[in-house]
Amino acid sequence: MNSILSIYNRLFLLWVLLGGAAAYLFPALFIPLRSAMDLFFALTMLGVGMVLDPGDFVRIFVNVRVVLIGVAAQFTIMPLLALLVSRLFVFSDQFSLGLILTGSAPGAMASNVLSYLAGADVAYSVSLTTVSTALAPLMTPLLTLTLASAILDVPFWGLFFSVCKMVILPLLAGIALKRAFARRLHPVERLFPAVSTTFIVFICALVIALNRTYIQDMDLAIFAAAVVLNLAGLSLGYLVGRICRFDLKRRRALAIEIGMQNAGLGSVLALKHFDERVALPAVIFVFVCIVTASLLVPLWARERDIEKGAIS
Repeated sequence: MNSILSIYNRLFLLWVLLGGAAAYLFPALFIPLRSAMDLFFALTMLGVGMVLDPGDFVRIFVNVRVVLIGVAAQFTIMPLLALLVSRLFVFSDQFSLGLILTGSAPGAMASNVLSYLAGADVAYSVSLTTVSTALAPLMTPLLTLTLASAILDVPFWGLFFSVCKMVILPLLAGIALKRAFARRLHPVERLFPAVSTTFIVFICALVIALNRTYIQDMDLAIFAAAVVLNLAGLSLGYLVGRICRFDLKRRRALAIEIGMQNAGLGSVLALKHFDERVALPAVIFVFVCIVTASLLVPLWARERDIEKGAIS
């Protein structure tokens, strides 16, 4: 059973592609799900909370300096890159806002899994994701307001309370449930990442269904912008780690953490407070992140295996 769930989670890109194709071909099946998108994402974060280890929080305080460096890089590099990319490609107001909102999101929980598969510093990745997620209710609305208020009106408090409701409260509830029922939940603990994966696929499919007409008229520049944002984030994250003299595993973890955003959160916030066109950049970014990760992870994992072989 565990191996099946592991394979299911690793095939995240396949499920996103299949879900997107189904939503594009049969949008009427997905559009009614819009009213449940908040619940979908809250359940995703509940599952994340149930698999967090108390030791993850201990590591934050043991490595305060390196965590602060990573979180500061997270909330400066990606938002500013998103603004720069939106200016370079001269997009519509809706798409530019969506790109900035995506860049202002915290790190994605998937980055922890990818760091593990790539042989990066998993503890550091988890620490960064945990802290950036905890700061998201303040940082995501504040950065979006600061960088995108000239484009469209940004409801700071609406975004703030939405992130609290969909991220912080379910995350804390998951942690509390695990603490209270650890022994009973242990046999089914591996189900929670798969449940989170499934709900993110539903969210992506919903955005595709709502944007079906717009997608038909998209050009390659929109995909190119997402690729540039992702690759620049990966590269600058690695560079920051190099400048700060992090070891190789920690540099890789920082690159993955910064290059991947919690685009599921970005798309849900966009649908709730703006419109479906604002949500589209987040979904495109999901596709791009998973594709680049599927190429990068085996490469780094192979290098790790070669190093281990050389040592042994």
